[in-house]
Amino acid sequence: MRCPFCATQDTRVIDSRLASDGDQVRRRRECSSCKERFTTYEVAELTLPKIIKRDGARESFDEKKLRSGMHRALEKRPVKSEDIEAAVSRIKKAMTATGDREIQADDLGELVMKELSSLDHVAFVRFASVYRSFQDVKEFTKMIENLPKK
Repeated sequence: MRCPFCATQDTRVIDSRLASDGDQVRRRRECSSCKERFTTYEVAELTLPKIIKRDGARESFDEKKLRSGMHRALEKRPVKSEDIEAAVSRIKKAMTATGDREIQADDLGELVMKELSSLDHVAFVRFASVYRSFQDVKEFTKMIENLPKK
């Protein structure tokens, strides 16, 4: 691993431990040249299924797009970024657990709504109103009435 400070190739691992519920390995490294320390994360490279859009187009799964959609729904809501990252991780696990090479965009949307409903009801309603394209207020109020009471 190249040192990010002096670009020397020779670094050594000082400490390794699991991170993100065992999905990552966190390694603490030290450069043998400049003696600076830095952290690296190692993750398994998984092939996520392609997304089949509503119009039939197929596109690669874009984690940035998923994360930005969730952040937009959670904007100005009291949800920790660690909780958002954990939700993104659970969505990705659920997608790979199917074993399918392709997944419908509607199925992905349902996974996102499930995670948002457990994080924040307001964010869930925001996302669902755009995702489900409500045509009138009756559909909207029906969905709100079906939310579990906390």
